[in-house]
Parts: sequence; structure tokens; C-alpha cells
Amino acid sequence: MNWSDNITTLGLLGAFVILILTIFVMGVYLKKIKDSKADGELTHESWDGIGEQTNNLPIGWAACFLGVIIWGFWYLFLGYPLNAYSQIGEYNQEVQSYNQKYAATWDKLDEDGLTKMGQGIFLVQCSQCHGVTAEGMNGKAKDLTKWGKEEGIIEVIKDGSKGLEYMAGEMVPVELSDEEAKAVAAYIMQDISSVKSTKYPLEVAKGKEVFAMQCAACHGDEGKGNGGGVDGFAPDLSKYGTTEFLTEVLQKGKKGMIGVMPSFNYANFATSQKEALNVFIRSLESQAD
Repeated sequence: MNWSDNITTLGLLGAFVILILTIFVMGVYLKKIKDSKADGELTHESWDGIGEQTNNLPIGWAACFLGVIIWGFWYLFLGYPLNAYSQIGEYNQEVQSYNQKYAATWDKLDEDGLTKMGQGIFLVQCSQCHGVTAEGMNGKAKDLTKWGKEEGIIEVIKDGSKGLEYMAGEMVPVELSDEEAKAVAAYIMQDISSVKSTKYPLEVAKGKEVFAMQCAACHGDEGKGNGGGVDGFAPDLSKYGTTEFLTEVLQKGKKGMIGVMPSFNYANFATSQKEALNVFIRSLESQAD
């Protein structure tokens, strides 16, 4: 046992003191049960023939109450080892040191390296629900082969989205033709999203017109999610397909088809890991019809 850890030492000292006090108090009151007799002046209160005496608070009780109060103030303001050694502090320092070494090794990967890293993370953390091919296992989870691409936007337009928690609430399906949905997706990918690229460049102009009529009320004129001038009213589409958008999903969790995807904050992903996961997902070939 590491006796230089003040937290451990204080804990054991407190346990020892409590044990001694417990034995002492039990001894005192067992003796009183045997030897003491009721005395003191009766009050006028009576419940079912049981009277109340005007005895003073026992000195032992008062001393214990006062001692606990004094100890509490001492522990909070003086005794707690905020600047001293602790196992928790040592662990946090080790984690910080490890993360710095990790960043130095992996922060400058090329796209191929990021894709391979992202695939490993996906298989460990995501494939249980989304499947090893990321297709969502027949609708049980989101088909990530479409995520961050035009196909993902088209799917949301047609089917709606439970998505993340926003003031606008859940997005309901929008009644657009296939051509209009494709055009809106092209406009978002080319002009709004930071991706700044689309497979359908000829559809962008038409998509801009449809977006203004059907989408801007919630997502804002520039697609930044500030419909009605309220920031955060709806998803910020300028982040769609980016690591920043994926990070938001990982932090908040997301409603899905069969339940709720939990937050992945517990995984403590490094920035490069989140970037790698995003690169891998965007590298997947969409299985859209």
C-alpha cells in the first residue's frame, strides 16, 4: 500500500476513528441501559401514555456533532490534499503524457493511414450496431455508407430524421421529387458544406432555389442551422460530412431507428482518431439504389 497517498491515509485514519468512536459509544449506552434510571422533569406532552422529559442534550452527542462540524470545515478548506500526491492525479498525468506521445506519433498520417486507423476504430466501436460493412444491418442502425454524401441528404429529405436534439425537433419527411431532392443534396454539398464538392454540379443552381423554399426556414438562408435567427435551431449543414459534425454526434449521441445511440465521450477519442473515423466513413462506397 502506498502510504504517501494522502487520500488513502486520510481514509484509513477516518475509518479507524469511526471504529473507536463506535465501540466507545456502544459501551457507554450499553452501560446506561443496565444502570441508568429515568429522571428529569416531565413535559406536558404525552403520546399513548408515553411522556417526554426535559433532559438536556447528552454531552457526548453535542461533542460529536461539534467535532464533525469542525472536522468538515478542516477537511474541505485545509485537509483535502488538492496540491499533494494522489493516485488519481498520478493517473491523470500518465494519461496526459500518453496522449502527447500518441499525438506526436499519429497526428500527421496521410489519408490512407487515416482510413486504416478509422477502419480499426469503426470495427471496434461501431460495427456492433452498424455492421462490419456499415450498411446498418437491414435498417437496425443508420446506413453509414451514405453518411456525409449526397445519398445521406436525399435519404433524410425522404424519410425525415430523429437526429440530434435541436429546438426545431425531429425533421419530418419533405415532399420533394427525386430530382429536387438530388438537387438540394448537390447544393448542400457544393455550396453549404465545408466539403465543397458534389457529384452533381449541374444540379447546384436548381438545388439552391429549392433549398430557399423548403429548407431555409429551419436551417437558415446559409444552412447554418439558425432558422428564424436562432442559433442552434436546426443542424448546421456547413459542418455536414466534416469531422466536426461527426464529433457532435459522438458527444451527444443520437436517436436511431431501434433506440438511442449513446454518447461516446467515455471513449476519449483523440482528435486524430475522430478525423480518421470520419475519413473512413466518407471513403465507404454508398449502396444507394
